Amino acid sequence: MAKQIEFFFDVGSPTAYLAYTQLPRIAAECGAQIVWRPMLLGGVFKAIGSASPVTIPAKGRWMFGDMARWAKRYGVTLAKNPDFPINTLTLMRGAVGYQMRHPELFLRYVDIIYRAMFESPCNLGDPAVLADTLKKAGFDPAAFTALVGDPEVKAKLIANTEEAVARGVFGAPTMFVGEQMFWGQDRLDFVREALLQGS
Repeated sequence: MAKQIEFFFDVGSPTAYLAYTQLPRIAAECGAQIVWRPMLLGGVFKAIGSASPVTIPAKGRWMFGDMARWAKRYGVTLAKNPDFPINTLTLMRGAVGYQMRHPELFLRYVDIIYRAMFESPCNLGDPAVLADTLKKAGFDPAAFTALVGDPEVKAKLIANTEEAVARGVFGAPTMFVGEQMFWGQDRLDFVREALLQGS
């Protein structure tokens, strides 16, 4: 069985975005597969009685400065979204829906959404903006609306989020290599070490 990185993520998390930009390279270098685990971060926070770090002003200011340093180190674009934080319920239902119903479109969808969140930031919480973003990328907004309204898709996102909480997840990104859990995009070196130790 190939080595795996389970990646619990929410497209509204800028730190999960940073991890997203790096994990494919790490997986390739270590001969591992990424298991994509979309979850609703707001649901995790609600379940454990927590909240986004940006709700604490001093911590939020520090966090955005730190993320800028990491983006520079990684050589990737990270623009602050003026509408952050954005409710990602529909977006994450979309991720689950494409993963379930149209897996060939899943990674393209995630990439489009992450770029619209943190590279050329726009308010994806606005249905009209989201529809326009999807249409420009070649997705059918009407089909997307039907997909995110599918009861099985809704249930799967709930199940993913409940599983994350049950396994000890408290934020995004969270990665598992076997039973080892790593939280935060600044823990990717430890993810790599865990993969190499398992080889």
